[in-house]
Parts: sequence; structure tokens; C-alpha cells
Amino acid sequence: MSEVHAARRSQLRDRCAAAGEAAVLVSRPANIRYLAGAAPAGAALLLGPGGPAGPVGDVLLCPRPPSGDLAEGQVAGDLRVRVLPAGTADAAAAAAGLAASAGAELLAVEEHDLSVTRHRALGAAAPHVRLTDLSRAVEQQRLVKDEEEIACLRIAAEIADQALGELLESILVGRTERHLALELERRLVDHGADGPAFPTSVGTGPNSGVPGHPPSDRRVEEGDFLSVCLGADYRGYHCELGRTFVIGTSPARWQIELYEVVFAAQRAGREALAPTVEYHAVDRAARQVLEAAGHGGGLPRRTGHGVGLEIHEDPELSPTAMGKLDACVPVTVGPGVHLPGRGGVRIDDTLVVRPEADGGPELLTITTKELLAL
Repeated sequence: MSEVHAARRSQLRDRCAAAGEAAVLVSRPANIRYLAGAAPAGAALLLGPGGPAGPVGDVLLCPRPPSGDLAEGQVAGDLRVRVLPAGTADAAAAAAGLAASAGAELLAVEEHDLSVTRHRALGAAAPHVRLTDLSRAVEQQRLVKDEEEIACLRIAAEIADQALGELLESILVGRTERHLALELERRLVDHGADGPAFPTSVGTGPNSGVPGHPPSDRRVEEGDFLSVCLGADYRGYHCELGRTFVIGTSPARWQIELYEVVFAAQRAGREALAPTVEYHAVDRAARQVLEAAGHGGGLPRRTGHGVGLEIHEDPELSPTAMGKLDACVPVTVGPGVHLPGRGGVRIDDTLVVRPEADGGPELLTITTKELLAL
């Protein structure tokens, strides 16, 4: 993979060179991992002036000796690892100083990742270097995934499916939301995840269908809706899976009707995914189904979002989102409805945008969306 990371750095360097920026400082951990293959705690990545053959080259500066496969010296092709002297407060400031010593006049930095204090520290470390805003250039470069990245997402989704499938085979009545969430997270790790992609949400009864509901000590009861949202982190890549079930008895009429509406909305959102489709059009496809059924009030501000090295990435699938989908962009589609005091339904999948010639959107999370009575 070192060649892949070198190519990513080269692409970023070319973009910055076109803007007249000779050196680049990356501080956001997910972006460092994307460009370097790893992101040790507190590290900063410098693409020095003159490119890989320049006086500095590409350097990953670490405040302490990194663990794992990283070591002082070569780490990935032309990328070097430099461990900073003990007591160095900030790797990013040290990187700015290194760029200045190499003669850089302009240094592009991720202002959206820097506090005011840290930005001032960079200026103090390189007083004769003009700092410019790299903006979200790396995030935009991360938007379209290669097949290696999609393979990691596919495995993460398989792990989430396995963990949820096993839980559904166990006895649920009488167990607390907190207990179920902890068990799901344990099962994720048992099946090979590095950990949960985000805090697992379990909602029962009146808590079901609430986006991101933190698990409580409420116990599962007969006739409850049970909504679960979980995801696996596999080699840094994150997926999301959300399902809703009925506990113990045949569903009530209102539960069946609400589930059918949310299912239809989620299907409309999934079917809208295609290259060149506008972000807000995907949200609209799902949202208008819910609005037509009388559930327009209180809907979440977005239907879905991108996933990858972070669980929330671009694009955002919301009513005001600007932009168009590309092929090989992984996104979630997860509409839901919550009825205060009664409960609700959420159905969430992770998919990869594919053109119709390639079979349309690729569904990564495959746990059944049939309304099961457990």
C-alpha cells in the first residue's frame, strides 16, 4: 500500500502546487492516515518544498516513538518518520519550523483542524512563512474510494451484520438497552473489528427510533419496538447498520404501518443513489415518502452521509447539501420516524454508489429489512 499512499500525497502536492503552495502541513488524524497509512497520536505530516526529492521530502513527525510497523526512518516508500526530541510541545509547530528551514515561503495548513492557539504557534515557529488555508482538500480527495478501501468497508459491514445476527438469536426480553449495546460491541470485536465505529445505539419501546439514542437501563418488554444502530471499525474504515424489530409478539397495526412507511422511504433513498445525482435529491427521495404519510414534522436534518476513515464524512445527504454523487462513494441511507411516547423506526444501510451498468448501488449491510417479531 506504500505506493498508494505516495500517489495520494503526489495528487495533493500537485493540487497545492497549482495554487502556488510549495509545502503542505496535514494535522487532522484521518487525513494523515489517508496520506501516510498510519496516524500516531499527536503526529503531523509535512509535504516539504521541492516534493519528495526536495530538502525535506515527505516527513511524518511524531512526538514519541510510534508503535506497530512504524519506526524511525523509512515507513512507506519516500515517506520518512522523524521522532521529535523529548519535550517538543506540538508536532505541527515543529513541522512548520522544518518547512521554514527548508526555504518554504508558503505553507498550506488545515485551518478547520487548528485552534486559534495552535495556529498562532505555527506562525511563531515559522514567522517568515505565509500560512494559507488548505481548506478541506484532503477530505475532498478522500471522497471517492479505491477498491482496497471499499474492500475494508465491505468487511466492516460483514462484521456488523454478523454481530447483529447473533444478538437476534438470543433471548432479549428483560435485558437492558445498555446490556444489549455492550454485547453488540463485544461481538464486533470477536468477529475481527478493531472496535465499534461509533457508540452503539439501542432503543426500546418509547426510546426506539430516536437517532443516536444513548442506551439506558430500560428493559426490553413484550410488544416493544427495538431499534439498533451499530457499526464496525475495520482497519480504520467505518460502516453503519440500523434496524428495527418488534419484540415477542405479532406487531400491532400501527407498528406495521409505521414500519412500511419508513421502509418505503429508505428504499426510495437507496434507489436514488447514482453517479451525477445531486446530494439533496437523495434526501428528497426519502423525505417526500415520509412527508406524504404525514410524518414530515420532526424528521432528522439529513437522510445519510458519507463514511470511510471517519464515520461522518462528505457528502451529506440533506435538503440543503450542494454537489453531485460520484461512483465509488460510500454513503449511508437511514431515514426514520419517532413518535413521542410510543416509539419509532429507523432503517439504515451502508452502500457504495455504482453506475447502473455495474448493477447500481452496492449494498454492503445485508441484514434483512423484513419486520421481524423476535
